[in-house]
Amino acid sequence: MYIRDVDTPALLVDKSIMMDNLQSMQAYADKNNVDLRPHTKTHKMPAVAHLQEEAGAVGIAAAKVGEAEVMAERGLKNIFIANEIVGVTKLNRIRTLAETIHISFGIDNTYQVTEIEKVFEGAAKKAQVLIEIEVGEKRSGVTTKTQFIELLRALKKCSNIEFKGLFSHDGHSYKAETKEECRKIYRESVKSTLDYAAWAEEMDMKAETVSIGSTPPFMFDFDVPAGVTEIRPGTYIFMDVSQGNVIGSYDRCAASVLTTVISKPTEERVITDVGAKGLTAQSRNAGLTKTEGYGTLKAFNGIHVDGVFDEHAIINNASFRNNISIGDKIEIIPNHICPVCNLYEKAYVISNNEVEEELLVEGRGKLQ
Repeated sequence: MYIRDVDTPALLVDKSIMMDNLQSMQAYADKNNVDLRPHTKTHKMPAVAHLQEEAGAVGIAAAKVGEAEVMAERGLKNIFIANEIVGVTKLNRIRTLAETIHISFGIDNTYQVTEIEKVFEGAAKKAQVLIEIEVGEKRSGVTTKTQFIELLRALKKCSNIEFKGLFSHDGHSYKAETKEECRKIYRESVKSTLDYAAWAEEMDMKAETVSIGSTPPFMFDFDVPAGVTEIRPGTYIFMDVSQGNVIGSYDRCAASVLTTVISKPTEERVITDVGAKGLTAQSRNAGLTKTEGYGTLKAFNGIHVDGVFDEHAIINNASFRNNISIGDKIEIIPNHICPVCNLYEKAYVISNNEVEEELLVEGRGKLQ
């Protein structure tokens, strides 16, 4: 089947670009002597996760227990849930997973410690936890040394929990206005993470794993400082408009959404059959990753999706309108690929304009 025969809207993945992205990030990790643990919340496809491991990844990261369960069912054996897990139901599911795979997960408060200690009572393996360090993104994670020491002291008293290390996410690097500002954010974030690692070692709780992650600094090939053991990029595998803007090119964008022109109601307006339910309505409004509109048309330089309804994309461009016909199919590079993958049941893997295979997005909708 050729691309032109694929029904729309559809998620496409260019195989050669994906594999180049995969191999490039593995080479970057190898050069810096750190483990690569790709974050699979980007693609949610076990088949892609296996490709990443076959290329050298030490394991994978997931965002939710449901994602980890899908990956484990499909043969992935080393999974880190890079998120705080709260609730007996979820912890019992992790305890079950721990019977057959190596699984670890995040914490940042003593409430979790108390809950985990109870749930893992009598388990064959202790709960494996990493403490999240908040490094400037203003999201979850320990924010002070006092909190951190309190949490370590609580862990020391536990019989059913094993402290494995630390992790952080410098997501605020996405808003950096320049490469140098991105470098500054990255260095400060890593230094903060390593400071916490040193404090843990002072308490005789050496961090086996010191894990950092967000794609932009790695796309710039910044050195990974000594003391970091692992990186967790996610978006790099498919890229998107925001990441393409970081490096000044969309040539490494492996994923796109195929859509059909269904209407040309005015002299400049074009309507296609994908809307917010297939592209999302996401945009980025600051920094190197800043986007215009709701997606960028592939092969049509400088043309963007100007608006989205649930099932319609709106493109306002007279020149484009005059060079396109109703029934034509075009590709749109999403602004943010991670939530877009979650909207599709499968992806069509493309080589030389032909569909080579279909990959199920088996982690789709696994939000619990």
